[in-house]
Amino acid sequence: MSNNLTVFIVDDDPSVRDALSLLLGIHDYRVAVFGDAESFLKAYKKEWRGCVLLDIRMPGMDGLALQKHLAGLGSELPVIVMTGHGDVASAREAFRALAIDFLEKPIDHKKLLAGIADAFSRQQAKVVAVMNQDQVQRLLSTLTPRELEVMDRVVAGLHNREIAAELSISPRTVEVHKARMMDKLGVSNVADLVRLQLHSGKT
Repeated sequence: MSNNLTVFIVDDDPSVRDALSLLLGIHDYRVAVFGDAESFLKAYKKEWRGCVLLDIRMPGMDGLALQKHLAGLGSELPVIVMTGHGDVASAREAFRALAIDFLEKPIDHKKLLAGIADAFSRQQAKVVAVMNQDQVQRLLSTLTPRELEVMDRVVAGLHNREIAAELSISPRTVEVHKARMMDKLGVSNVADLVRLQLHSGKT
């Protein structure tokens, strides 16, 4: 699940696309790039998951028009809007169309990464919300007994050191089991982990 999340960059400036692809690649994000709205729409599939990083000013269909078009298609991809020509009207229009963030160029990398992390968290929460018990049980069946023990204690609110003491292992080993467990389940935070366990019918 988490491995299928992609940042879709739509920007007509090749240098911006290259710079963003490099930055996101360094942070282990999957990236797909498009030079204009039309090529993005031609490739678009409703099952895509992740977020769209979208430039406002582009030849042909502009970013705000693409954002509205995606909404009309029923897309659930969160949108982060970028612009080199920031103004209040554009920001208001982007947020009215449910953009989750509005970033001015040159892009602040910390704000961008925070926005993408937020977008991915929203996508994962939606995926968990629509899963049935059988799907959740199939996911849980991929965990080792130790990973299940760690998951139960994370959901119960225990910290790594407390879990380590209970299971007679090191905090570092707890971190490794926790990371593997969350990767297998496709969640990135404890809130989604709790949702997943609730969906499993296990309390």
